[in-house]
Amino acid sequence: MAASGRHVGHCIQRNGRFLLNNLEQLWGHRSFSWTPALHQQAAEANKESTENIVIPRKKTWSKEAVLEALAATVSRDPTAYNYQFQDDPYLSPRTSTEFKFFFLAQESGRSAAKFFVNSNPKFFTKDFAEPHIPCLMPETVSLRLEEMSEEALKERISLRKVTAAVDMYDQLLQAGTAVSMETTHDLLDLICLYCDREPVEDGDEETEDMQESGREVKRRRIGFRRASDVLKFSWKENNNAERIFNLLPERDTQCYSALIRGMVKHGACAKAFSMYTDMLNNKVTADVHIFNALILAAPDVREKYDERWELITELLTQMNQQKVKPNLLTFNSVLRALRRCGAMARAKSLQTLSEMKAVGIAPSLASYDHVLAVFYKPASSNLTSTDVLQEIISELAGSRFTCQDSDDVVFFASAMRICLDNKDMELGYKVHSLVEVGDNWRLLGDPYQQSVYYGRFFNLLCLMEDIDTVLKWYKWLIPSLYYPNSQGLKDLLQALDTDNRLDLLPQIWKDIRSLGHDNRLNIVEELLSLMAREKHSPEVQESFAACALDIKTVFDGDRGKSGLEQSNSSLTHITSLLLRANMTEKAWEMLQLFKSMNRVPTEELLNDFLSVCHSDGSPQRAVALVQLSAAFCLPATPKLAKRTLAEFDLTEEQRTILSELESAGESTD
Repeated sequence: MAASGRHVGHCIQRNGRFLLNNLEQLWGHRSFSWTPALHQQAAEANKESTENIVIPRKKTWSKEAVLEALAATVSRDPTAYNYQFQDDPYLSPRTSTEFKFFFLAQESGRSAAKFFVNSNPKFFTKDFAEPHIPCLMPETVSLRLEEMSEEALKERISLRKVTAAVDMYDQLLQAGTAVSMETTHDLLDLICLYCDREPVEDGDEETEDMQESGREVKRRRIGFRRASDVLKFSWKENNNAERIFNLLPERDTQCYSALIRGMVKHGACAKAFSMYTDMLNNKVTADVHIFNALILAAPDVREKYDERWELITELLTQMNQQKVKPNLLTFNSVLRALRRCGAMARAKSLQTLSEMKAVGIAPSLASYDHVLAVFYKPASSNLTSTDVLQEIISELAGSRFTCQDSDDVVFFASAMRICLDNKDMELGYKVHSLVEVGDNWRLLGDPYQQSVYYGRFFNLLCLMEDIDTVLKWYKWLIPSLYYPNSQGLKDLLQALDTDNRLDLLPQIWKDIRSLGHDNRLNIVEELLSLMAREKHSPEVQESFAACALDIKTVFDGDRGKSGLEQSNSSLTHITSLLLRANMTEKAWEMLQLFKSMNRVPTEELLNDFLSVCHSDGSPQRAVALVQLSAAFCLPATPKLAKRTLAEFDLTEEQRTILSELESAGESTD
């Protein structure tokens, strides 16, 4: 449209000049007609103008363009639960434990539905979806080709039937049928990937991964596997992969690559290096995947740090000699191996980063995470400088990332942990601002890793920021992004105490109940202790008393839950809060609970109660209070009796009772 408008304006300008030049010729004629000369001039002018027309290229929009445009106009609602729970708001989780159960149940339901659809494809032959969504259609999970052929072998490989594929391969060899090298490569890759075992079902694998997510992330970060993992996936001697490999008349790079990577993946690192030596002796050139696996396995075959680095350097030199170009995973393997090379790794890791940039390979988040792990050791009690992280965040500021390495999802949580340990709030904000760029939040990892990141960020806020800022982030993060654990809530209570905003405690208690943490005795007692520590204005004391009564229902047991075990301190705090709000009847009921639960009230609480009785003009309740103290055999009974005799207008009978209690207490002393 813009090009057409410019063309029209250009034509008008040129034709206008043409008319002005011929105005004298036209002036004075009542009527005129186009002469051949005039017509030729006009045609030439139009021809010149059409040569400058630029036709714009057609813009092709994706099918999701409209949805993406609409999504860009909507921001996240911090008061709503996560989008994945919108289908069933009644069952939306309130705590991290409920979130785990919900997510596992959701994945289990998907797996069950997928199994039923794939097992009964005849019931799902019609596709009403527009556009067509292939992943929602039944997959071929059963074998269709029963005859002995290479096509049947390919089918078993594509369906990940390890045992069936090996059996078919053996039958073909026995029948004298040659199997193509391409199919043999696929078979070796399948066997080595699953360590000559049948793969776990997708649903079971996802559920197991989610249950072990936190521990697996930790194991991956510090670079070791549990003994049970090694035993579960250990490489067996002379398994089918080695047997088929030894039967091959010719072995190329891909055959060696499959076995070497499988051996490294399943713990046979020394055997992988032996296989690599055999490959060199047979004058077979390695590929980049072989070198990546061997570099990663280098720390497992050398004990001393300098020997590990020498082996890595030797492998890199051989890569150069064999003219194998390194990729991102090559450098990430070097950096990951350096995490197990001691103090020398600091200089070598920075050198590796410089080498990456020199060859034109941009580091991924996993690269920087390995560097952070080299410079910062979580087990160390001494705080380290955050200069390295500062430089990394400054370099990455405003960048958008895509996942290029499985360890990319660990970076943000690691960076925030360093900020928390060093109490660097400014750096924490920089890390979080990088998370909010584009879709970088997707690289926070699975829901459990996201919870770790946001938990550390919130703990840092509670430690370093004023309460107004903390509450702003509190409303922004919870519950749409983060389900706080007990430590996060304790940090929040501490932040309220630090800024002297204890008047907000009743509001926080409502959130504690809604988030399902009212069954945590340490949090409940911490809250009661803060409310009962000092006196406040009457309005605040009334809200505290109402909160204390609600907490009492937690101890009594409500909402189908069993009550918490009520301690002596919690009973004392609730009674004291009720007294300060002039709820004498409720406070007296709490004192009776002391007796029924065989708990002993404090002398300070009894003195406070006696003061309230005096202000209310209740001598009868004051006498009952002294009698209650005597029933507990408290040493403060004579003092309470003496004070009651001095401050209250008593009857003769009441004075007699108190005098006896006073003398009995003194004689006991």
